[in-house]
Amino acid sequence: MKRTDAFCDTSALVPFFSDEPGSVYARSVLNRASVTVWWGTVVEMTSALTRLVRERTIEEPQKEKASARLRALRDRWIEVLPSERVRELALVLVERHPLRAADALQLAAALVWANERPRSRLFVCLDGRLAAAARKEGFEVAP
Repeated sequence: MKRTDAFCDTSALVPFFSDEPGSVYARSVLNRASVTVWWGTVVEMTSALTRLVRERTIEEPQKEKASARLRALRDRWIEVLPSERVRELALVLVERHPLRAADALQLAAALVWANERPRSRLFVCLDGRLAAAARKEGFEVAP
């Protein structure tokens, strides 16, 4: 089924820029969807790419290439900005689900993006705990 829009968690974006499990799926979604992300996603992505270099999973030239691809993707993605509503929802989500603060902010941003009506809205995520919480909130979670 072709999707026209999706909220993507950072865990789904990292494989887009590297070769790891989930890379093929991540590329297929990002190449055909209108992507929405949380405002802090670019910081999380930069952190993840830097960590991959530190761990010697990728070399610096690969990181630079991935960073350039990230800048290009940023030109076409939509960001949910920090707001009081995102914070309020994140506070509720950390009480309701076993989420870390950053994951609660991601899911809260997705709820704001979905106008708090997540049914049939696509949430792309490769983090098991966050995916489970998104499903319980009513999102269609992929993969």
